[in-house]
Amino acid sequence: MKTYDVRVKEFIPLVAPAALKTELPVSDKSAQAVVQGRQAIQDIIDKKDSRMLVVTGPCSIHDEKAALDYADRLLQLSRDVQDTMLLVMRVYFEKPRTTVGWKGLINDPSLDGSCDMSQGLRRARALLMKITELGLPTATELLDPITPQYIAGLVCWTAIGARTTESQTHREMASGLSMPVGFKNCTDGSLTNAINAMIAAGSPQSFLGIDPQGQTSVVTTTGNPYAHIVLRGGGGRPNFDSVSIREAVDLLRAKGLPEAIVVDCSHENSRKRYEEQPVAWNDAVKQRISGTDAIIGMMLESHLEEGRQNNSGNLESMRYGVSITDACISWDTTEELIRSTHAQLKTMR
Repeated sequence: MKTYDVRVKEFIPLVAPAALKTELPVSDKSAQAVVQGRQAIQDIIDKKDSRMLVVTGPCSIHDEKAALDYADRLLQLSRDVQDTMLLVMRVYFEKPRTTVGWKGLINDPSLDGSCDMSQGLRRARALLMKITELGLPTATELLDPITPQYIAGLVCWTAIGARTTESQTHREMASGLSMPVGFKNCTDGSLTNAINAMIAAGSPQSFLGIDPQGQTSVVTTTGNPYAHIVLRGGGGRPNFDSVSIREAVDLLRAKGLPEAIVVDCSHENSRKRYEEQPVAWNDAVKQRISGTDAIIGMMLESHLEEGRQNNSGNLESMRYGVSITDACISWDTTEELIRSTHAQLKTMR
């Protein structure tokens, strides 16, 4: 009588991470962009670089053409503001779902429920290669602990989401990642789990995972010294205000952790209204200009066009440059915010 895999329909073998890396190798130009991007972010966290980190881009990637269009625009803008800001493109391929729904380009690249994850991993890696070859740093959220073996070598900054910050699996994974990792506060607004996650991720860990050949292995890590906190609001209220920032700094200081805070302008910091992201942005910028150097960076959910649309399952029938997950601000609004802030920050230098 069978007692295992009773509810498993099938197992579909995946290409080994090493094989995919051989198939889609990192160019020297991409590698240079990744190494330099990571170092710049680490220097900002260490307060060696006084520029402001800005992670901006679509809530999720569903159309590579639109993503590259955004990347081209962001690259040009980054050159114009590089004295005061480090612009990093948000390139998110995995989406956590409260119940069910489209889980992102890696899980379902055809947008139709076919879930060809082999194709999804190839397309995700290929897109990251193209963006980094432009010289643009990249950011993503790592949701599945297997995914990093396939794409992490092309990522400069990683977020661990509000729903997974308290997950032991993700804390262990973060301890071995090669780039800085931002832990978001939980959906109830509490900072405790994010603080604990930073401590765990900064420590050596041993856990089950896969190696570059796809072999199940015991993974041992040295710990990640660049874990930091991302404030995204929660419990029905924002936490970008000066009181919330002060509380976060006090907690970080009490634990001997880096006083480095990234403000996520979306989610409950915008009351889940994309139009209000500039409110959080402008308030946090004002605090930074007033001397709150603990605010090292900002996050925006931004696309070519504002708002969102439903996933029809057919890319050709959907509006170009409009999110199919969380609603985003437009490129025009994004550029205006960044250029205005650049002008303000420039007066401080």
